[in-house]
Amino acid sequence: MRKFILATIVAVCTVTSAHAQPARAISDRDIVEAYEYMLGRWLVLRQENLDFKEGFKWNQIIHREPGGVDWANPNLDVVYSEAWIAVDEKSCTLIELPEIKGRYYTVQALNGWGEVTANINERKYPKHAFGKFALCVKDSKVNLPKGTQRVNLPSKKSRILMRVELGANPAEAIALQKKTTMKALGSATVDEAVAKLDFPNNKLPGVEGFNKTEEILGSEPDINVGMIDVRDKARAVAKAAADPAQRARIDEVIRKLAIPSFLAEIPKMGKVVNGWVRPRAIGNYRTDYVMRSITNYAGIWANNSNEVVYFAAQGLDGSQTFTQTYPKDALPQTKTRYFWSVVAVDGVDYKVIANSLNRYLLNKQSPLTLNSDGSLTLVFAPKQPDGIPESNWLPTPNGKKYNMTYRFYGPSKDLTDDKYYPPPLIRISETQAEKFIRSLKKPRKE
Repeated sequence: MRKFILATIVAVCTVTSAHAQPARAISDRDIVEAYEYMLGRWLVLRQENLDFKEGFKWNQIIHREPGGVDWANPNLDVVYSEAWIAVDEKSCTLIELPEIKGRYYTVQALNGWGEVTANINERKYPKHAFGKFALCVKDSKVNLPKGTQRVNLPSKKSRILMRVELGANPAEAIALQKKTTMKALGSATVDEAVAKLDFPNNKLPGVEGFNKTEEILGSEPDINVGMIDVRDKARAVAKAAADPAQRARIDEVIRKLAIPSFLAEIPKMGKVVNGWVRPRAIGNYRTDYVMRSITNYAGIWANNSNEVVYFAAQGLDGSQTFTQTYPKDALPQTKTRYFWSVVAVDGVDYKVIANSLNRYLLNKQSPLTLNSDGSLTLVFAPKQPDGIPESNWLPTPNGKKYNMTYRFYGPSKDLTDDKYYPPPLIRISETQAEKFIRSLKKPRKE
């Protein structure tokens, strides 16, 4: 009897002691990793919220005017059409494309994490480059119109982005854009966004971002394998944040460590050559959730490297004058099947920068003046240096930091093989600029 009593006392004391012990505090590193993972989803939810505030309707396409989008790092070489589509087991969304020849186009689908899940164009579907396409979930059973190309998507909700190259005849591009139609086949059940987020880039979420973590994770599966550990960390942070005793500490770690850590990753997002960084992953990210969040932060809706190669120069001083010279045997148009461009954007929101010329990029269509030896020099400066052709000048914001983004659509093999980077930016003085002016003898058009 005595042994039984003693055993009971020991057991009770053990249970009481276990309950008295506080839960193991989640580590700073786990908080940082969970934050960098969840931020990518929060940024897409933010854009979904902003889009529907603007007036988007499910399965209805919006044809934008040229330059008519207001997100980070817009592509100003194209005219955009946009939509959010909802599909399920009994519904698909039908897109009908006109025949488009001699210019770049694609219809891109992305999921709720910003992953590219489809591209519709003549490269992906050479035997069905135009006509009817049905966007469906894999197991849906929907009667499709005859001659329709089915495109299976992994998500019931997707963001659609159509790009048509403006080229030398923008009016023709706009006419082709407006011939594109969309309609729902059936009536999909649409789940409301689990979180309607709205925050500026310079005030990223703190601990409140984790308020609906389980619902957010459940609302959109991550199509990438290898994310179990970091998703478990996100759940652990959310659970800990529900405890008032831990919430303040988690918020402090986010603001002092996680957000600075994320921002510090942006300049390190890929290999740097000639001062240009090429993102180590784009459009499809596998386990690189940090790069996915960077992309959604600095250039949401980026496509994958089968379509385009991007380069960035970051933290440039808008007060300085920079030149960039391409040799005559490697002009930018030789590196792309379709088009190239370079755009300047601000250093916080990655939006285009207002200037007196209303010029926001240099590209294939710019009337650029070649140097006398056939090379090409571009100039990036707050004011046009005396004697520099205005056609070769892209204005920069005097006294402010800015970034530049290069795009090469239909990249050449040395680009896709990561063997080519744009020429370096060279900072020059007014005296050095005079030497450059003298090199512009017998100018020729590119």
